Amino acid sequence: MNYDDAKIKFISTWGSLGSLWGINKAMAQIQALLFISTKPLSMEDIMEDLKISRGNTSMNLRQLMDWGIVTKELVPGERKEFFTTEKDVQELARVIAKERSRREIKPVIKVLKEVSSIKDDGSAKTKELIKQTKALHNLTQDADNMINKLVEQKQNWLTKSVLKLMK
Repeated sequence: MNYDDAKIKFISTWGSLGSLWGINKAMAQIQALLFISTKPLSMEDIMEDLKISRGNTSMNLRQLMDWGIVTKELVPGERKEFFTTEKDVQELARVIAKERSRREIKPVIKVLKEVSSIKDDGSAKTKELIKQTKALHNLTQDADNMINKLVEQKQNWLTKSVLKLMK
């Protein structure tokens, strides 16, 4: 397999995996392209390489910047905006885990806490609702606490955490 074929395969696969992680295909493909690029890319470079529209590229770059995964980079002598992504896979995983916790897990914890705190009227169905939502709240809170502890370990957090679990 040559470079171009490998590049297309990687970007395509990363794009398909994006939907499993809660992001759209184009957003994942842009991040993948930036991830393997040896230099910052302009919006036009991204559009041309991925064959996507300006609007789609702009919207997804904005979302990637909101996630903290993509940043703008100044290129001396250029008027265009250029973009790059985190190249350290451990740091990238840490940023994504932190952001997914903020966007997905914390709102669920809030709802589960609210629902499990309803007034107990003594009925069996109310008691069951409280019991089950408290159990889910505790499990979700524990999972979020674990993610937060892992994320706080900046350097090689994933490797260190997995090794600790294996001991």
